[in-house]
Amino acid sequence: MERRGLHLDGAERAVIFAEHRRGTSQREIARLLGRSASTICRELVRGRVSPGSGGRSGSGYCPQAGQRSYDRRRLRCRPRRKLLAGGALRRVVWHRLVTFRWSPEQIAATLSAMHPDEPKARVSHETIYAMIYAQPRGGLKAALVEALRQGKHRRGVGRGIGRKPGGGSAIVPESLRIIHRPEEVNARLIP
Repeated sequence: MERRGLHLDGAERAVIFAEHRRGTSQREIARLLGRSASTICRELVRGRVSPGSGGRSGSGYCPQAGQRSYDRRRLRCRPRRKLLAGGALRRVVWHRLVTFRWSPEQIAATLSAMHPDEPKARVSHETIYAMIYAQPRGGLKAALVEALRQGKHRRGVGRGIGRKPGGGSAIVPESLRIIHRPEEVNARLIP
């Protein structure tokens, strides 16, 4: 069996449960799943149930308990959001963005200068942009986008070679069009 991802899935936990119940060694289960033996050992510890706790008798391992433990650990490792609705940091960012018309870069630099030793009181300009563009459509998003200097409703929409501000392509002047090339250029007689 080939490894599908970095984390164990439900089917692999079911195989671990069945093989462990059958008495297969951890190394043999690891070889069967294409995983490291330490991964199997950690999963068996994670899904260990005591005999009186409602787990299946005889196995000592419950795949559902292993999955629940995995889910709890994954929730703890996610980064905490700094610009939560109703939070003090969000109010500061909002006030400077909408009232003073500061750019997200200016806000981030000011917060960093004001709180050099307090990471929870600082936020990057990318986080501010993400807050603005994550808003649903409506008056709130319109007010935030209007506060930006570029006033773009989506990120990544910008100038490109040959683009007009209206979104169309640039029109080449008539005198520079390829059909008006001199004959000697077409014949390649002169460089």
